[in-house]
Amino acid sequence: MVSAQNVRRRYGEGQAAVDALCGVTVDFVCNEFSAIMGPSGSGKSTLMHCLAGLDKPTSGRVEIDGTEITGLDDGDLTELRREKIGFIFQAFNLLPVLTAEENIVLPLTIAGRKVDHDWVEHLIQTVGLDDRRTHRPSELSGGQQQRVAIARALVTRPAVVFADEPTGNLDSSSSQEVLGLLREAVDQFKQTVVMVTHDADAASTGDRIVVLRDGRIVHDAPSAQTADVHELLKIAH
Repeated sequence: MVSAQNVRRRYGEGQAAVDALCGVTVDFVCNEFSAIMGPSGSGKSTLMHCLAGLDKPTSGRVEIDGTEITGLDDGDLTELRREKIGFIFQAFNLLPVLTAEENIVLPLTIAGRKVDHDWVEHLIQTVGLDDRRTHRPSELSGGQQQRVAIARALVTRPAVVFADEPTGNLDSSSSQEVLGLLREAVDQFKQTVVMVTHDADAASTGDRIVVLRDGRIVHDAPSAQTADVHELLKIAH
């Protein structure tokens, strides 16, 4: 579903240049929940941004659902992200003037696509927001806002959902709810989820863990138990 081939990303020039990614090759397959981990500065967020078309690699190829995105112009890239990608951010990124339901359908509204009301209703029920659908973000808890963000990411039925530290601003109880919903998106909706996280407990919810260090993949395997994930992070440091 998502493929990176020898992706490099360099920031700056000359002696001040920094290589955030050093020839990363990795594939993320359909119907899989993958976690990308690594210490600060390891390149995990840069990798996700390149995979999602939010940043362009200095060299290498990225494909999403069979389309190479590295050569697309801004207009085509925007259209592809709108059609193929769902995003979940640490800071929720909800529009404060819209209700929960209006935030959920916003990607369809922007794209000029017809709203499938049955699908929206199913998502609202799945994320447990039936009694909060008319509330604005300021009237919702952090966990509820992130549930809105998850439903918004799924509403277009994207090829892949990218989640950037989705539990970073949440307490442990809300974090478990959000991770459970991402797990359900994969198991029930056959979604592909790629999550960047520093949280070993969050990573262990997934099917697979990819660990970066200094812009290179140092581990790529099915998820281990949480204790083993902690050990992986020690190795990455």
